[in-house]
Amino acid sequence: MKRRLIHRIPVRVRHYWKLLATCAATLLAFAVVFSTVRVAPLVTSASDENGDKVTVDIAGTTDLFDAARAHSIKLTFRDENYQELLDSFWDEGEKEYLEADLTLDGTTIPSVGIRLKGNSTLQSLTRNGESRQTGRSGGAGMRGGGMPGGGFPGGGQQGAPQGEQGAPQGQQGGFPGGGMMGGGGRTELKTEEPENLPWLIRFDEFVEGRRYQGHREVSVRVGGMGGGATVLNEAVSLDVLAAAGEPAQKYSYTSFTVNDRPTTARLIVEHPDENFADDLGANGVLYKSLSTSQFTDQGDDQTEYADDFKQINKKGSQDLQPVIDLIRWVNTATDTEFAEHLGDHVDVESFARYVATQNLLVNFDDMAGPGKNYYLWYDLTTKKFSVVGWDYNLTLSGSATQDPTQSVSMGGGGMRGGGQQGGGDFQPPEGMEAPQGGGGRGGFMSGHKLKERFLASSAYQDVYQQQYKALYNKIYGNAAALNRITEITKVIGTVDGSNAETTATDAENLTTLIRERTQFLATSEFLTE
Repeated sequence: MKRRLIHRIPVRVRHYWKLLATCAATLLAFAVVFSTVRVAPLVTSASDENGDKVTVDIAGTTDLFDAARAHSIKLTFRDENYQELLDSFWDEGEKEYLEADLTLDGTTIPSVGIRLKGNSTLQSLTRNGESRQTGRSGGAGMRGGGMPGGGFPGGGQQGAPQGEQGAPQGQQGGFPGGGMMGGGGRTELKTEEPENLPWLIRFDEFVEGRRYQGHREVSVRVGGMGGGATVLNEAVSLDVLAAAGEPAQKYSYTSFTVNDRPTTARLIVEHPDENFADDLGANGVLYKSLSTSQFTDQGDDQTEYADDFKQINKKGSQDLQPVIDLIRWVNTATDTEFAEHLGDHVDVESFARYVATQNLLVNFDDMAGPGKNYYLWYDLTTKKFSVVGWDYNLTLSGSATQDPTQSVSMGGGGMRGGGQQGGGDFQPPEGMEAPQGGGGRGGFMSGHKLKERFLASSAYQDVYQQQYKALYNKIYGNAAALNRITEITKVIGTVDGSNAETTATDAENLTTLIRERTQFLATSEFLTE
């Protein structure tokens, strides 16, 4: 019993309990002395220096994100430590880091940190046949306004025969189904199969200042929805975005082995960190929107926005004030002020391209989606924001006939100007009523004031239409998306643990949707007028 109670204390707390006790005592003393004084976070420097120092950067043997070749990842960790990680997640919902040894393309890296990644995805996770949310055997229940099975509602691609999307339920080889509800049913994630789980690998969690080829973190994606078990949709989306000149994370496919478990084939994606921020520009600050973000004015105290945004780079020299100013202006500006002065706060053409790409790729989980998947890039020279997309595993999953002028949404809402529902909206499964309401903390449905006001304003219709047309030609008009499917599936075929039948099915289904999307947009008045 005593040992059980100890294990419920997070690993890092147990490691550093003496230091934490000292800090707690110090804070208590300050609280007594300064109990009547309000302490606000301040930045003492306005420089562009980054607060995180790199002490070692491992070169490796080959470019980790060379998407033209197969890669290899092997993780080794102690099972008792893994069980402690699961205890913490099961009992407290905390995603703690587990210490593991990593071999990446032949290069051994000891003591990396790995943790479970995802929110809705992990709702389908079971342990010994029981879900964390309800304790019922064989599946997760409703939680936080989500859908059963831990995924988002809906089925496979437009035109895909039911039962053909993704891996069969319970499949051991190839790519995991990822717990998403697809046309072929739901494949649950099991703690007994860590090779199929979504992971975040962090190189400096236990060795301060360490990077791998400049990267601090790498995301191991899980299959499901539009791209099927192989996550083809995300890989294709990232490729066409990069080819169109839009900010996009790098990716590659790799074999993935955990301890002595079977090898699977997985998609890994660059996690936007300081290295990614450097690629965006030398003089800017990157902010990550959290899944609990509201984009509402919460006052001047920056600590009140801890559940909304996380600063990625230039810590100690910059802060959240520019984001707070943007939130306040977007929420308080009159329609006239918004139309006349948006360009003072946001790079309008860049934002028009962002909104256009999300529609073109039918991404219902972008900045206005339930996951609030986006980053804000603040240019310190121009003093303007750009929006950077992230987490594209739910692109190319909805209707091929999504209207170009409407915000892609799930179950309705978020339309242009708050208008009526369009035919391209993602609908929940039969008999399932999608929760309504806005983006409160942990809410399932969402929306975003900046995007909504942009699409509703007649002042920006022309720039949006111009950018949409140009991006259509780059993504669909020249068959770029279709060509990428062919090239990516060839690479997947060389990855240990891949499943040729599953890959072929996913490629066929995604090809069907892209062809239908291309044809629909080619005859749309929005593009032909």
